[in-house]
Amino acid sequence: MIEKTDALIVGGGIVGLATAYHLCKGNGGRSVTVLEKENRLAAHQTGNNSGVLHSGIYYKPGSLKALNCRAGKRAMERFCAEEGINYEICGKVIVALDGNELPALHRILERGKANGVKCRLIGKHELADLEPHAAGIAAIHVPEAGIVDYHQVCCRLAEKIREAGGQILTGEKVTFITRTSTSVSVQTAAGKDFLAGHVVNCAGLYSDRVADLGGDRPPLKIVPFRGEYYELKPSAHQLVNNLIYPVPDPNFPFLGVHFTRMINGGVECGPNAVLAFAREGYGKLKINPAELIESLTYPGFLKLAAKYWKTGAGEMWRSFSKRAFVKALSRLIPEIRSEHLVAAPAGVRAQAVGHDGSMVDDFHLSSNGSILNVCNAPSPAATAALNIGKTISEGIDG
Repeated sequence: MIEKTDALIVGGGIVGLATAYHLCKGNGGRSVTVLEKENRLAAHQTGNNSGVLHSGIYYKPGSLKALNCRAGKRAMERFCAEEGINYEICGKVIVALDGNELPALHRILERGKANGVKCRLIGKHELADLEPHAAGIAAIHVPEAGIVDYHQVCCRLAEKIREAGGQILTGEKVTFITRTSTSVSVQTAAGKDFLAGHVVNCAGLYSDRVADLGGDRPPLKIVPFRGEYYELKPSAHQLVNNLIYPVPDPNFPFLGVHFTRMINGGVECGPNAVLAFAREGYGKLKINPAELIESLTYPGFLKLAAKYWKTGAGEMWRSFSKRAFVKALSRLIPEIRSEHLVAAPAGVRAQAVGHDGSMVDDFHLSSNGSILNVCNAPSPAATAALNIGKTISEGIDG
């Protein structure tokens, strides 16, 4: 039997669930279906998120990241307050370690102010009041940054989708998508057939593959980067009060190794950023030969690797050397020692890389008739999810 649905969402991470939530909320009579290939929701990028409520300070003013992060953060705070979900506005510092980093720090400050972020430059003594163990000659204090439990957010979104009459099906990997003049036919590996008026691709690490199934050819490919973490032992928790970040390298959409206090306790340290040998390669030894060959033969990745091979080699070295990882962390907190750290679960970032070797820094959404593809939604996508979902819902209604 073919099941008909007005809107079908591929992917049960936070962006897919937020989109389904708004589609259900905006039109009570519309049928909405979410298909998730895993047997549980939020199993990948969302489930391995460090739980930061980003302020939007880093992003180019007017970009999709900046606009969605600001609006999404406000929406996320309201949702969490209304639904009793754990969150805290704890603040963060972005630390300049020497004079060479001050120009970049000032540029971040300017961006933050242009984006409407509450932020200010502080000196060494005020930094010591906020984070007594942090190094640095100056910092930006962002009091509105926060932490949240995104797993709780996803569970509540799923509940509200079901309460509104939407259905969420797990263990349903999409294998075929066929467009007609009036609808979209979707088949899953489990043999189910769906006929949808609109399809929204929120497949994260496989978003480019799903876009291909629907006949779209986005000018990018997802290259998986594993982010590895350590966690502070309880005896060392006093070294970090809240969130401590370095001045990021402007050439990369990664924020560098940092310290994150978690909403449910504990302090994460990291991540690095290394090429994963599988799109879901959470472990160093997890290899999917076909996916690895796909990455290594992609012209965009080859151009990226040729340009930044030294940086990549440093990231790989930190992956295999705890001493090197500790050295990177000790730039921010000199008292950090190897014995303070235990290994924590890694995450994999779905990084879109253009054919020219550029890392796609902004969110990338493309429309192919009645199919909308969210082809690049890295951090701060979790913070921004409710606004991304609202925007997609409004686009479908329009």
